Amino acid sequence: MSFSVDLKTDNLNITPFLRWAGGKRWLTSSHANLFPETFEKYIEPFLGSGSVYFHLKPKKAVLSDLNEELINTYVAIKENWQQIYALLEAHSRLHCSEYYYQVRASTPVSDEAKAARFIYLNRTCWNGLYRVNGSGKFNVPIGTQRKALLDTDDFESLSKLFKGVDFQSQDFEKIIDKARSGDFIFVDPPYTVKHNYNGFIGYNEKIFHWNDQIRLSDCLKRASSRGCLIMLTNANHYSIKELYENDFEIKEVSRSSTIAGISSNRGVYEEVIIRNY
Repeated sequence: MSFSVDLKTDNLNITPFLRWAGGKRWLTSSHANLFPETFEKYIEPFLGSGSVYFHLKPKKAVLSDLNEELINTYVAIKENWQQIYALLEAHSRLHCSEYYYQVRASTPVSDEAKAARFIYLNRTCWNGLYRVNGSGKFNVPIGTQRKALLDTDDFESLSKLFKGVDFQSQDFEKIIDKARSGDFIFVDPPYTVKHNYNGFIGYNEKIFHWNDQIRLSDCLKRASSRGCLIMLTNANHYSIKELYENDFEIKEVSRSSTIAGISSNRGVYEEVIIRNY
């Protein structure tokens, strides 16, 4: 199966602008050869910081995440990057512990202000972790990073890149079921397994249950039967492998954890890369 669509919009050197627990920069840097060379449309139903999207820079994409604040941030950059940059400049000038907690407790009205708040908190909170309390309020404490603006920021280029993107905030099944033959679906769900063995996976379990893993595997099998190209990353656990072993190729890989606050506490974790091509 071969498709002739050119993947690149141009040669923009754009990297993810958000920090994200479980991000896939390790995948794009160490396993770039595993991505398909050509495809029609790029589809990602668990967007996060979008490392794979920024690596491939496809002309056409559907990017989705149930985190509405996250999707609003991408859309706001697409539509009004100048305003967001100006607001981030103000956040950067005022940044200190007291100001951080004032912003964390605030509830902006405009989409641009919401996006600037999201980026500011993401960059200055502890380890870029996104976590909310029972009332849905962001509750991560301040971290050690002091910059709300980075030397790599190029929101104008981001806005241009996003012109070919359909951003949505939908359940993964609704997104994947619309994929057609030749589309490439990259799937990086929250990691949960049939028998929980990891604290971070335990946190994910609150938002992505084992039944969701089963529903996801059934959904991807349907997409595969329609001719979609599929890559999935997940925890290296027998329960995950059992969901896919009869229909997909499974590759075991190691990566370093970036969650622990102290680098010496960060270990090496086993994951799987699951593909149908």
